[in-house]
Amino acid sequence: MAEEIEHFYGVYLLYCLNEKSKGKTYIGYTKDPNRRIKQHNKGVKSGGARKTSLRGPWEMVLIVHGFPNDISALRFEWAWQNPKTSRRLKHVAQKSRTEKAYDYCIRILSEMLHVGPWNRLALSVRWLNMLYRRDFSDDKFPPMHMSICQGPVVCKKTVSPNDISSLDSSKSQLCVLCARNCCAASLLNCLDPDCQAVTHIQCLAKRFLGSSDHIIPIDGECPACGTRVLWGDLIRRKNGCYKNLMAAGT
Repeated sequence: MAEEIEHFYGVYLLYCLNEKSKGKTYIGYTKDPNRRIKQHNKGVKSGGARKTSLRGPWEMVLIVHGFPNDISALRFEWAWQNPKTSRRLKHVAQKSRTEKAYDYCIRILSEMLHVGPWNRLALSVRWLNMLYRRDFSDDKFPPMHMSICQGPVVCKKTVSPNDISSLDSSKSQLCVLCARNCCAASLLNCLDPDCQAVTHIQCLAKRFLGSSDHIIPIDGECPACGTRVLWGDLIRRKNGCYKNLMAAGT
Protein backbone atom coordinates (compact mmCIF):
# COMPACT_ATOMS: atom_id res chain seq x y z
CA MET A 1 0.00 0.00 0.00
CA ALA A 2 1.32 3.43 -0.93
CA GLU A 3 2.19 5.85 1.86
CA GLU A 4 0.35 9.18 1.73
CA ILE A 5 2.61 12.19 2.23
CA GLU A 6 1.49 15.80 2.49
CA HIS A 7 3.32 18.87 1.21
CA PHE A 8 5.44 16.77 -1.15
CA TYR A 9 8.57 18.09 -2.85
CA GLY A 10 10.83 15.38 -4.23
CA VAL A 11 13.97 14.90 -6.32
CA TYR A 12 14.02 11.56 -8.09
CA LEU A 13 16.37 9.24 -9.94
CA LEU A 14 15.27 7.41 -13.11
CA TYR A 15 16.89 4.28 -14.53
CA CYS A 16 16.53 3.42 -18.21
CA LEU A 17 15.27 -0.08 -19.06
CA ASN A 18 15.57 0.27 -22.84
CA GLU A 19 18.15 -2.24 -24.11
CA LYS A 20 19.72 0.41 -26.36
CA SER A 21 20.22 2.83 -23.47
CA LYS A 22 20.01 0.53 -20.45
CA GLY A 23 21.72 1.92 -17.40
CA LYS A 24 21.36 5.59 -18.32
CA THR A 25 20.02 7.81 -15.57
CA TYR A 26 18.01 10.99 -15.23
CA ILE A 27 17.51 13.24 -12.21
CA GLY A 28 14.45 15.46 -11.86
CA TYR A 29 12.12 17.32 -9.50
CA THR A 30 8.43 16.67 -8.92
CA LYS A 31 5.49 17.30 -6.62
CA ASP A 32 3.75 14.16 -7.91
CA PRO A 33 6.08 11.21 -8.68
CA ASN A 34 3.33 8.94 -10.02
CA ARG A 35 2.21 11.47 -12.60
CA ARG A 36 5.79 12.42 -13.43
CA ILE A 37 6.98 8.92 -14.33
CA LYS A 38 3.99 8.53 -16.67
CA GLN A 39 4.97 11.78 -18.39
CA HIS A 40 8.55 10.61 -18.86
CA ASN A 41 7.42 7.34 -20.42
CA LYS A 42 4.86 9.00 -22.70
CA GLY A 43 7.34 11.50 -24.09
CA VAL A 44 7.89 15.22 -24.32
CA LYS A 45 4.46 15.87 -25.87
CA SER A 46 2.87 14.58 -22.67
CA GLY A 47 5.07 16.70 -20.42
CA GLY A 48 8.12 14.46 -20.21
CA ALA A 49 11.68 15.77 -20.45
CA ARG A 50 13.48 15.94 -23.81
CA LYS A 51 16.38 13.90 -22.45
CA THR A 52 14.08 10.99 -21.60
CA SER A 53 11.65 11.24 -24.52
CA LEU A 54 11.59 8.17 -26.82
CA ARG A 55 14.33 6.48 -24.79
CA GLY A 56 12.14 4.59 -22.32
CA PRO A 57 10.78 2.77 -20.61
CA TRP A 58 12.13 4.44 -17.49
CA GLU A 59 11.86 3.26 -13.90
CA MET A 60 11.72 5.71 -10.99
CA VAL A 61 13.90 3.86 -8.51
CA LEU A 62 14.62 6.44 -5.80
CA ILE A 63 13.23 9.73 -4.56
CA VAL A 64 14.46 12.13 -1.89
CA HIS A 65 11.66 14.10 -0.26
CA GLY A 66 10.96 16.26 2.79
CA PHE A 67 12.19 19.56 1.36
CA PRO A 68 10.51 22.60 2.94
CA ASN A 69 9.66 24.18 -0.44
CA ASP A 70 10.18 23.89 -4.19
CA ILE A 71 13.19 26.23 -4.21
CA SER A 72 15.08 24.00 -1.79
CA ALA A 73 14.22 20.89 -3.84
CA LEU A 74 15.18 22.53 -7.15
CA ARG A 75 18.57 23.57 -5.79
CA PHE A 76 19.16 20.01 -4.64
CA GLU A 77 18.12 18.75 -8.08
CA TRP A 78 20.53 21.10 -9.86
CA ALA A 79 23.49 20.14 -7.67
CA TRP A 80 22.77 16.42 -8.11
CA GLN A 81 22.59 16.94 -11.88
CA ASN A 82 25.74 19.07 -11.97
CA PRO A 83 28.18 17.80 -9.32
CA LYS A 84 31.19 19.04 -11.30
CA THR A 85 29.82 22.58 -11.30
CA SER A 86 28.29 22.79 -7.83
CA ARG A 87 30.60 24.60 -5.42
CA ARG A 88 29.29 22.40 -2.60
CA LEU A 89 30.52 19.23 -4.30
CA LYS A 90 33.98 20.26 -5.46
CA HIS A 91 35.51 17.82 -2.98
CA VAL A 92 33.82 14.80 -4.61
CA ALA A 93 35.94 12.62 -6.89
CA GLN A 94 34.77 12.57 -10.50
CA LYS A 95 33.27 9.53 -12.14
CA SER A 96 35.86 6.94 -13.14
CA ARG A 97 35.73 5.05 -16.42
CA THR A 98 34.75 1.82 -14.72
CA GLU A 99 32.09 3.34 -12.46
CA LYS A 100 28.53 2.89 -13.70
CA ALA A 101 26.42 6.01 -14.13
CA TYR A 102 23.87 4.72 -11.65
CA ASP A 103 26.47 4.01 -8.94
CA TYR A 104 27.96 7.45 -9.53
CA CYS A 105 24.55 9.07 -8.94
CA ILE A 106 24.16 7.20 -5.66
CA ARG A 107 27.68 8.18 -4.58
CA ILE A 108 26.96 11.83 -5.31
CA LEU A 109 23.70 11.59 -3.36
CA SER A 110 25.44 10.11 -0.32
CA GLU A 111 27.87 13.04 -0.36
CA MET A 112 25.11 15.62 -0.74
CA LEU A 113 23.29 14.39 2.35
CA HIS A 114 26.35 15.34 4.39
CA VAL A 115 26.80 18.81 2.90
CA GLY A 116 25.10 22.00 4.08
CA PRO A 117 22.42 23.15 3.85
CA TRP A 118 20.90 19.76 2.96
CA ASN A 119 22.49 17.93 5.89
CA ARG A 120 20.26 19.91 8.26
CA LEU A 121 16.96 19.14 6.54
CA ALA A 122 14.57 16.39 7.69
CA LEU A 123 14.87 14.50 4.41
CA SER A 124 13.72 10.99 3.56
CA VAL A 125 15.55 8.74 1.10
CA ARG A 126 12.88 6.47 -0.37
CA TRP A 127 13.67 3.41 -2.48
CA LEU A 128 10.74 2.95 -4.84
CA ASN A 129 12.18 -0.24 -6.34
CA MET A 130 14.24 -2.41 -4.01
CA LEU A 131 15.91 -4.20 -6.94
CA TYR A 132 18.04 -1.08 -7.42
CA ARG A 133 18.80 -0.39 -3.78
CA ARG A 134 22.39 0.36 -2.82
CA ASP A 135 23.70 0.37 0.74
CA PHE A 136 25.38 3.55 1.91
CA SER A 137 28.89 3.12 3.27
CA ASP A 138 29.32 3.52 7.04
CA ASP A 139 31.17 6.82 6.68
CA LYS A 140 28.56 8.23 4.29
CA PHE A 141 25.40 6.92 5.91
CA PRO A 142 22.70 9.64 6.02
CA PRO A 143 22.56 11.70 9.25
CA MET A 144 20.47 10.23 12.07
CA HIS A 145 17.65 12.76 11.63
CA MET A 146 17.08 11.55 8.06
CA SER A 147 15.08 8.43 7.30
CA ILE A 148 15.66 5.65 4.79
CA CYS A 149 12.40 4.06 3.70
CA GLN A 150 10.94 2.02 0.89
CA GLY A 151 7.75 1.54 -1.06
CA PRO A 152 5.41 3.63 -3.22
CA VAL A 153 4.20 7.07 -2.23
CA VAL A 154 1.07 9.09 -2.99
CA CYS A 155 1.01 12.88 -2.70
CA LYS A 156 -1.78 14.21 -0.52
CA LYS A 157 -3.15 17.74 -0.65
CA THR A 158 -2.81 19.85 2.47
CA VAL A 159 -5.05 22.47 3.96
CA SER A 160 -3.83 26.02 3.62
CA PRO A 161 -1.93 27.70 6.47
CA ASN A 162 -4.94 30.00 6.94
CA ASP A 163 -7.13 26.98 7.58
CA ILE A 164 -4.62 25.68 10.09
CA SER A 165 -4.65 28.96 11.98
CA SER A 166 -8.44 28.83 12.17
CA LEU A 167 -8.29 25.25 13.47
CA ASP A 168 -5.95 26.41 16.22
CA SER A 169 -7.92 29.55 17.07
CA SER A 170 -8.96 28.12 20.44
CA LYS A 171 -5.32 27.87 21.56
CA SER A 172 -3.40 30.63 23.23
CA GLN A 173 -1.61 32.82 20.74
CA LEU A 174 1.06 33.95 23.20
CA CYS A 175 4.55 32.68 22.49
CA VAL A 176 5.59 30.48 25.43
CA LEU A 177 9.17 31.73 25.09
CA CYS A 178 8.79 35.52 24.85
CA ALA A 179 5.18 35.92 26.06
CA ARG A 180 4.31 38.14 23.11
CA ASN A 181 1.42 37.67 20.71
CA CYS A 182 1.92 35.33 17.74
CA CYS A 183 0.26 36.19 14.45
CA ALA A 184 -0.65 33.26 12.19
CA ALA A 185 2.25 33.98 9.82
CA SER A 186 4.89 33.73 12.54
CA LEU A 187 3.68 30.96 14.86
CA LEU A 188 4.59 27.31 15.24
CA ASN A 189 2.46 24.68 16.94
CA CYS A 190 3.81 21.70 18.88
CA LEU A 191 3.30 18.35 17.16
CA ASP A 192 1.94 16.79 20.34
CA PRO A 193 -1.86 17.11 19.95
CA ASP A 194 -2.25 17.46 23.73
CA CYS A 195 0.16 20.39 23.91
CA GLN A 196 -1.34 23.86 23.61
CA ALA A 197 1.98 25.67 23.18
CA VAL A 198 2.69 28.08 20.35
CA THR A 199 5.94 29.90 19.67
CA HIS A 200 7.34 32.43 17.26
CA ILE A 201 9.41 30.78 14.53
CA GLN A 202 12.46 32.86 15.42
CA CYS A 203 12.09 32.25 19.17
CA LEU A 204 11.96 28.49 18.80
CA ALA A 205 14.75 28.45 16.21
CA LYS A 206 17.04 30.28 18.64
CA ARG A 207 16.04 27.86 21.40
CA PHE A 208 16.81 24.81 19.26
CA LEU A 209 20.08 26.22 17.92
CA GLY A 210 21.46 27.28 21.30
CA SER A 211 25.01 28.53 20.83
CA SER A 212 25.29 27.07 17.32
CA ASP A 213 26.05 29.47 14.48
CA HIS A 214 23.83 27.56 12.06
CA ILE A 215 20.68 29.15 10.62
CA ILE A 216 18.46 26.07 10.31
CA PRO A 217 17.83 23.93 13.42
CA ILE A 218 17.70 20.14 13.16
CA ASP A 219 15.57 19.25 16.15
CA GLY A 220 14.81 20.12 19.75
CA GLU A 221 12.39 19.77 22.66
CA CYS A 222 9.11 21.63 22.94
CA PRO A 223 9.63 24.23 25.70
CA ALA A 224 6.20 23.38 27.14
CA CYS A 225 5.76 19.60 27.00
CA GLY A 226 9.30 18.39 26.30
CA THR A 227 8.37 16.42 23.17
CA ARG A 228 11.39 16.06 20.90
CA VAL A 229 10.55 17.09 17.34
CA LEU A 230 12.31 17.64 14.05
CA TRP A 231 12.38 21.23 12.84
CA GLY A 232 11.32 20.06 9.39
CA ASP A 233 8.18 18.47 10.83
CA LEU A 234 7.25 21.71 12.60
CA ILE A 235 7.54 23.59 9.32
CA ARG A 236 5.48 20.94 7.55
CA ARG A 237 2.81 21.33 10.25
CA LYS A 238 2.80 25.07 9.64
CA ASN A 239 2.39 24.49 5.89
CA GLY A 240 -0.76 22.43 6.36
CA CYS A 241 0.45 18.89 7.14
CA TYR A 242 -0.73 16.70 10.01
CA LYS A 243 -4.18 18.33 10.05
CA ASN A 244 -5.63 15.14 11.54
CA LEU A 245 -3.70 15.50 14.77
CA MET A 246 -6.21 15.59 17.62
CA ALA A 247 -5.84 15.83 21.37
CA ALA A 248 -6.60 12.67 23.32
CA GLY A 249 -9.55 14.32 25.00
CA THR A 250 -11.31 15.45 21.79
